[in-house]
Amino acid sequence: MADIINEFNEYRSKMNEKLLADNNKIVKRIFNLDTNAYAPGALDVKTKELLGLVASAVLRCDDCVKYHLETSFKEGVTKEEMMEAMGIATLVGGTIVVPHLRRAYEFWEALEETATK
Repeated sequence: MADIINEFNEYRSKMNEKLLADNNKIVKRIFNLDTNAYAPGALDVKTKELLGLVASAVLRCDDCVKYHLETSFKEGVTKEEMMEAMGIATLVGGTIVVPHLRRAYEFWEALEETATK
């Protein structure tokens, strides 16, 4: 199960490096804006990550869901909190979100498994 985490992170890192090395000002600014948006502010990081998770699930972006799941996990989000957020996402997004919910659950299990090793 840890393979899905490693594969995701390795691919994401490799491609982000390539994108940023291309030196496109717009892409660099979007990456910077994204980083700054999830920094602590009026809302704490944990809350922002759960908001990002819900939005990503509704938009059906599996890469984004995985990113927010991993960051949420690192921020101390519990499985119950994650599932409540994903329940909201499924309610808002409709049944088309269910396949993304399945993959999110699988990824969360991999995170839990990795943490216990």
